[in-house]
Amino acid sequence: MTQGVDCGSGVRLERNVRCAMRDGTVLVSDHYYPSGEGTHPTLLVRQPYGKEIATTVVYAHPVWFARHGYNVVIQDVRGRGGSAGEFYPFRNEGRDGFDTIEWLARRPECNGQVGMYGFSYQGLTQLLAAAERPPSLKVMAPAMTAVDLFNGWFYFNGALRLSSTLSWGIQMLREDARRLGLRDASRALERAWVNVRNESLHAPYGECPVISNYVVDWIRHNSPGEYWSSQDVSEKLSQITIPALHVSGWNDTYLKGSVDGFDALRAIAPDQYLIAGPWIHIPWGRRVGDQDFGPEAELDTDAILLRWFNHWLKGSGEFSGEPPIRHFVIGRNEWRSASRWGSGELIFYLQSDGNANSSKGAGVLTGELPESDQGRDIFVYDPEVPVLAPAGSDQSILEQGNNLLVYTTAPLENAIDVLGRPKLCLHASSSALQTDFVGKLIHVSKNNRATLVSVGVARSQYLFPEYKADRIHCWEFEFEPISVHFPAGDRVRLEIASSAFPLFDRNPGNDTHPADADHWTWIRSTQMILHDAKHPSCLIVPVP
Repeated sequence: MTQGVDCGSGVRLERNVRCAMRDGTVLVSDHYYPSGEGTHPTLLVRQPYGKEIATTVVYAHPVWFARHGYNVVIQDVRGRGGSAGEFYPFRNEGRDGFDTIEWLARRPECNGQVGMYGFSYQGLTQLLAAAERPPSLKVMAPAMTAVDLFNGWFYFNGALRLSSTLSWGIQMLREDARRLGLRDASRALERAWVNVRNESLHAPYGECPVISNYVVDWIRHNSPGEYWSSQDVSEKLSQITIPALHVSGWNDTYLKGSVDGFDALRAIAPDQYLIAGPWIHIPWGRRVGDQDFGPEAELDTDAILLRWFNHWLKGSGEFSGEPPIRHFVIGRNEWRSASRWGSGELIFYLQSDGNANSSKGAGVLTGELPESDQGRDIFVYDPEVPVLAPAGSDQSILEQGNNLLVYTTAPLENAIDVLGRPKLCLHASSSALQTDFVGKLIHVSKNNRATLVSVGVARSQYLFPEYKADRIHCWEFEFEPISVHFPAGDRVRLEIASSAFPLFDRNPGNDTHPADADHWTWIRSTQMILHDAKHPSCLIVPVP
């Protein structure tokens, strides 16, 4: 090791350490070494955002972990930062991760044991490396990521997560343009980045002038298949056997992907743990929009991460006795432990007199099965004027429109805690050749604030092998997982629409690829919801 830069407390930094991959491509990394003689375990972060940033947007600086007795290595992935090669997200991270881990284990400062941490893309670099089974990788901590790119990162039951896909794609392409010296492309991407939310408004979004390369591939491959599985670990789960500490956020873009990953690995691998807080993707704190979840939401994830690695890499035993699931209960604003998701369920049946449109309508949720025929609830879906997914959590203004249906319980006699994935069973028909249905679980407080709790969407092309217009189909799909408390006196509400834009892309109503659709091809449709004795549409919520 060279003398390096003094980071205080005996920690030294060696910059731009070179490592050759099996194909000769050289990747670079910054190495932080703890004080003292001898060897130590090594913690590795592999990421595409610049090794100087490391993962400091949510975790402590690498110097902090080095002060606690770890070598910490932050590597630029292939084609990013100072590393050579061409960047295509996810494609090379398994092999490059394996080569890097085994190279680190052989270095003189390492005792042969390597752990990985990081969130988002850095979370998937861990999973992809673990699936290659490098002998020296002993433990990992993937946060806010996904094992299945199609179902957990980019799409939800066939609907593209439009705003997050375009915004992250533009973020990645900006660096590519600068790296390649493409000034015109760089200027266009910077203009888009300044007002990135408006990029979702571009129609057709597939012709958005600043997207190219892999972003085009993401939106064109709108069904599961080899394109996606070749880049994730969805078909390699059995090859991942090391302990993992998963972290997710109830308000994170990749919530479903993260929790699905925990559940999938827990079924086949020992020592899988989950921490689920109320957080968005960045930052992890007590506030989300206009909501304040209190001081308990400010969990010390750095201290937990240190305990995790001390347990597995130093044999401290300090993670012993931790529950498999540690979840923040929104509404109670406190942490609780669980060994599994909800073991029971409550069923709320949709009922109305045939006019459940808007919060002024007659839609109700009740525990009683409908005993007689009821009028169908009808709304019109217009892709040109979609139901929006508002930036804030309060849905009250949105619920005044007749282009969605609203069903609400009476004030609750007893409090309800929900833990897990709510599910919608919807008997519905549409006049369109293709369509979507969106469900939202809403908490209505005593002052009539309507707070979004969880959302789910399904696309006919994805859900049904043989979908027909004007035919009644039973739409069954899950929402995002959640832990939430409904106090006595408050109400449970369900919203039903056919869009949640720009959270998800618009279904054009026909066989046009959604990325190619605009006002020339969008089709308005009539949506009918049935809730009678033969068609008991219902909302199912899991309870502890």
